[in-house]
Amino acid sequence: MIEVQRETAAWTPDDALLARWTSAVVVDPAQEVVLRFVDARESQALNRDYRGKDSPTNVLSFTFESPPGMALPLLGDLVICAEVVEREAREQRKTCEAHYAHMVIHGLLHLQGHDHEAETDAQRMEALEIEILRRLGYDNPYV
Repeated sequence: MIEVQRETAAWTPDDALLARWTSAVVVDPAQEVVLRFVDARESQALNRDYRGKDSPTNVLSFTFESPPGMALPLLGDLVICAEVVEREAREQRKTCEAHYAHMVIHGLLHLQGHDHEAETDAQRMEALEIEILRRLGYDNPYV
């Protein structure tokens, strides 16, 4: 299940696209995820408060951890900055849709424990992203 929060006036993907992308990554359909689309101000505040970086960023992932003894179906929250995604899409000569697909998939993989801190982990995560995006009809985002 997906909860979508749109806190920006910028274009964001519709719920059908978000459901399609999410179902391509999330293995357990009972797991819940929040997709929150925000402006640069909110993204910058969250990035500063949680990562110590005082600038807006494309996607932030917040994994949910159930309290001890409770099994809740919450995977976590993704916070996506529409302004940053739009700017990056222009700079990378991609459509906004394709770049949003990449950011949602990237963030969902983080929520499931993937990261890109070590080079081998980054290569594994990028390969997963490329394969999932290919199955969905999108080009390799790293070319």
